[in-house]
Amino acid sequence: MFRRRAPRHGFTATVPGSRPGAGHPAAGPGAPGAAGPGSAGPPGAAGPGSAGRDPGGPPPPGLDVSTAHLARVWNYWLGGRDYFAADRAAGEELSREFPHLAQTARAERAFLVRAVRFLAGPAGIRQFLDVGAGLPAGGNTHEIAQRIAPDTGIVYADNDPAVLVHARTLLQSPMLASTPEGTVSYVDADLRDVAAVLAGSARTLDLKHPVALIMLGALGHIDDHGAARSITSQLMDALPPGSYLAIADGVAGTGPADDAQQRYNDAVPVPYHLRRPDQLASFFDGLDLIEPGVVPCPQWKPDAPGGAAPDEPAAYCGVARKR
Repeated sequence: MFRRRAPRHGFTATVPGSRPGAGHPAAGPGAPGAAGPGSAGPPGAAGPGSAGRDPGGPPPPGLDVSTAHLARVWNYWLGGRDYFAADRAAGEELSREFPHLAQTARAERAFLVRAVRFLAGPAGIRQFLDVGAGLPAGGNTHEIAQRIAPDTGIVYADNDPAVLVHARTLLQSPMLASTPEGTVSYVDADLRDVAAVLAGSARTLDLKHPVALIMLGALGHIDDHGAARSITSQLMDALPPGSYLAIADGVAGTGPADDAQQRYNDAVPVPYHLRRPDQLASFFDGLDLIEPGVVPCPQWKPDAPGGAAPDEPAAYCGVARKR
C-alpha cells in the first residue's frame, strides 16, 4: 500500500496494536505463495538466491539499518535482496496484522512486470518515468524494459534519502546496472513538486518524444483526491501525444482491508489513503484506456488466461494512452 515510499525517520518493528499470530498467516512472507526469502516472487522478480548482495550483507555507507525502513520491507515482501534483520522482523509482523499490505505489494509488482512488457513491446515506448520508485529490486522497470529494448532510457524519481543511497549503490552492480545502449538514473524529487520531477527527468529523457509515466502505490500518499488528480494531469500535460500513464493503487470498499488500513495509518507517520475503484479510474480521464481498463491487478493482461480475481482485490490498476 506504500509501494516503496517510507517515512523519513523509519519505524520500529513493533506495530502499535499488533498481536503475534493475528491476521492471515498465509499472506505473510515465507508462507505458501508468498514472495519471501527463498521464493521466486512475482514474474521477473529476483530472489535472495540470485546474483547480487545477499540479504543482511554490508549496507551502503552511511545507512543505519538497525531500524526497519518501509522501502526495504517492501523489498523483503517481493523476495528482493536488500533488507536487513530489522526489516525482515517488521515485514513479518506487518504481514500478520495487515496481510493486505504484502498482498498489494505482490499484486502491484506482478502488474508492473506485465505493464512494462506491454509498453516496451507492443506499445513501442523507449522512455519511462517511474515516480515513487523506491529500491530497484529485481523485476523493476528498467530490467524489464531493457530486456525487450536495450536502448531504453528510464528515470526513477523518489525523495527518500535512504532509497536514494541504496539505489545509487545498487545500480552500480552488474545485476541492476543499465545496458550499455540505454540509460538509468534516479532523480531526487517529491511527487508534489511536478516541476522538479519534470526538470530532473529531462536530464535523461527527451520529453518531446513519448514517455510512459508509471505511478504505483504513490498517489495514495496524497490525501486530497483533487490534488492527486491535478498532479497526474500536470505530469501528463507535459508529455507529448503517444505517451502512456500506468497506475496501480490500493482500493477502498473491501471491508476488513479498509479497517486494517485505517489501523495502519494510525500507527505510522506516513499514512496511505485508499480510494474507490471509480476514483482511481478518474485519473485516466481524457486518455484512451488500454483493454481491459481499470481492473483488479490480477485481471490486467494476465499471463495465464482465465485467472479469477481475488474475492477482495487489494489493488486496482490501469494503463492509458495520451491522444
